[in-house]
Order: sequence, then structure tokens, then C-alpha cells
Amino acid sequence: MHSKSSLRTPLARVRGLGSAKSGTGHFWKQRLSALALVPLSIAFIWLVAQLAGADHGQAVAIISSPLTGILLLLFLLSGLVHMRIGMQVVIEDYVHQEGAKVLCLMANTFFTIAVGFACVYAVLKISFGM
Repeated sequence: MHSKSSLRTPLARVRGLGSAKSGTGHFWKQRLSALALVPLSIAFIWLVAQLAGADHGQAVAIISSPLTGILLLLFLLSGLVHMRIGMQVVIEDYVHQEGAKVLCLMANTFFTIAVGFACVYAVLKISFGM
């Protein structure tokens, strides 16, 4: 039998989830995206160093390389996932009014999607020479 001092509802005990219900998943996504960003950030810094002083034609040639395009897309997507989860945690911790919290979480998601589409479009446009 369960202790009478338990503050969890019967449904919560059956589901076995904590109060946030998705904290562990977010925790691991945040850590995995951070881990992925380590080598991808090094590659990005290397790319920026290669592009320093390059003219437009040289920059397009470097970025349109398949390996460079794939690394850029991986860097962008990992960074966006990491950013979105990080901002979500900040919003959930510091925005206390429920309506404002929902609006901020929606804005965070829409902003991430918009930035993601813009970045992916730019990389693909350069990569495929559109």
C-alpha cells in the first residue's frame, strides 16, 4: 500500500512521472545537443576562419561543399534545439503568470522555427546554387 503522506495523485503514481512530466527528456536533449555542439562549434569556428577575407565567390565555393553544408545544417539544428530548450527552462522558471508563460513558450517555439527555416533555406540556397 501507499503511504498516506504521499502528495502524488493516484494517476501520477501510475504514470510514474514527476511534476513537469517531461523533465528527464528535456534534460537529456539539452545534454546531447550540448555534446553535439562541441565538435560542430569547432567546425563552425574553422569555417569562419576559412571565410575570413574571402570574397563572395570564394565564400560561396566553400559553403557549397557538401561536407560544409551538412556540418552547417547540423550545427544550426543542434544549436536551435539547444537554444529552444534552454529558453523554455528559463521561461518556466521565471515567468510565473500562466498566460504570459504560455505566450512566451509559444513565442520561443515560433522564433526557433522561423530562425531555423531561414538558416536552412540560406544554407540550401548556397549549397545548391539557387
